[in-house]
Amino acid sequence: MDHMVYLDNAATTQCAKEALDAMLPYFTEQYGNASSIYQLGAQSKKAITNARDIIAKSLNTDGAEIYFTAGGSESDNWALIATAEAYAAKGKHIITSRIEHHAVLHTCQYLEKRGYEVTYIDVDEDGVIRLEDLKKAIRPDTILISVMFANNEIGTVQPIEEIGRIAKENGILFHTDAVQAYGHLPIDVEALHIDMLSASGHKLHGPKGVGFLYIRKGVKIRSFLHGGSQERSRRAGTENVPGIVGLGAAVKKAFENMDANIKKETELRDYLIQRIEKEVPYCRLNGHRTKRLPGNVNFSFQFIEGESLLIMLDMKKICASSGSACTSGSLDPSHVLLAIGLPHEIAHGSLRLTLNADTTREELDYVVESVKEIVEKLRSMSPLYEDFIRKNQKLERG
Repeated sequence: MDHMVYLDNAATTQCAKEALDAMLPYFTEQYGNASSIYQLGAQSKKAITNARDIIAKSLNTDGAEIYFTAGGSESDNWALIATAEAYAAKGKHIITSRIEHHAVLHTCQYLEKRGYEVTYIDVDEDGVIRLEDLKKAIRPDTILISVMFANNEIGTVQPIEEIGRIAKENGILFHTDAVQAYGHLPIDVEALHIDMLSASGHKLHGPKGVGFLYIRKGVKIRSFLHGGSQERSRRAGTENVPGIVGLGAAVKKAFENMDANIKKETELRDYLIQRIEKEVPYCRLNGHRTKRLPGNVNFSFQFIEGESLLIMLDMKKICASSGSACTSGSLDPSHVLLAIGLPHEIAHGSLRLTLNADTTREELDYVVESVKEIVEKLRSMSPLYEDFIRKNQKLERG
């Protein structure tokens, strides 16, 4: 392959030309502060309002319920910490899942140190929450349920509508981290009973450093960042006008092409899964086979280290991941893979391939051939694999 094959779109995406083109004037010509009263500032304010309305329409809500942030992590922190503070008089119990992104899990740990109780719900072998477990975890002092829309590592999509309904029936707020799903799957916050939703621009071909938090009217959470009166006095700091404009343009493009993108990515995903399962022995698909993000493929390969696989794929100009890019510096196996029941040694041999609508079948064929070659090479150096083969041969003869 004479060009790089980028299959790490869950980590970040290439900024769309439409987003970049929309952003550029706000760096050079229309650079006014949106809080200023003169015309240059008013142009920036109008551009922010336009982006806000595009996003609101995509979620079937109102622009007054969209608040711009610096990204998904800030949005998650805001949703959890501000809810905990605002509703502490009602209770100090929060429910989440064991496979959340660390932006949620570490925020929950932060709250636990400050006197809040958190119940971490287990998932099944496909990474799906059991609704009965959720119902059992609810207490009179439960104030928030936070469950991700779709998992960033294994791609499993949660039963969001059912979770939202359970929360609503029990008078509990429902937050979903939709960073991986927004722009890739249709989301209607009304139909799904979502009270708060986090999203990030760079996961849907928008710029880095910008995201938003949807907050349903009537949810009484306060400011997270204190200072000026931006974002209707709920999020201080001069607005990132170019970023917000780029996010709006990326969202517009994503939702205009969503049906076609879902169809194409799902076909490519299933083709890649089918080939790997058929041609690479001793591998396991992680995540739900059908209830998963259109562009997500995650496999564990026995008898190999994921890091070695990534390095050798990189030498072949293939960009992939062994889990979340936010934790790839860690030597511990993925908490998500451990939560779905994988033993440490198999969890260590994981590979995440996340494609987009521009990925070609030719690229996937090249990736499969490369994975086959590298896995075979790494296993040939593994004493564990050698022992395993020897034992199998003895059993066959015996």
